[in-house]
Amino acid sequence: MITVNDKNENRLIRHKRVRKNLSGTKQRPRFNVYRSLNHIYVQIINDEKGETLVSCSTLDKEVASKIAGKSKSEAAKIVGEVAGERAKAKKIKEVVFDRGGYLYTGRVKQVADGARSAGLKF
Repeated sequence: MITVNDKNENRLIRHKRVRKNLSGTKQRPRFNVYRSLNHIYVQIINDEKGETLVSCSTLDKEVASKIAGKSKSEAAKIVGEVAGERAKAKKIKEVVFDRGGYLYTGRVKQVADGARSAGLKF
């Protein structure tokens, strides 16, 4: 009998494995990325208190006006830049990158590059 691998289930397994050893602190919060089929979401999280310090996605009105007519990869880079700017406004300089179980390529890499260009250190 042939079994079909569920890609999202495999991603969740990778994500749990990484999250065992990765957590955000007040000094160095966690930069979390979630990628859906059409959108990308970023959160900067302090796991000690369980609070989201900064969030950004392609659904934000500020970002949606910038990404009109662009590809998903270009939109992901813009989301990373906006998240980086919002983090700098809250005096966050260094973060721990949590790719959410996704491979570090494509849109996930573009988000990281955009945040780096805004001045965040990973």
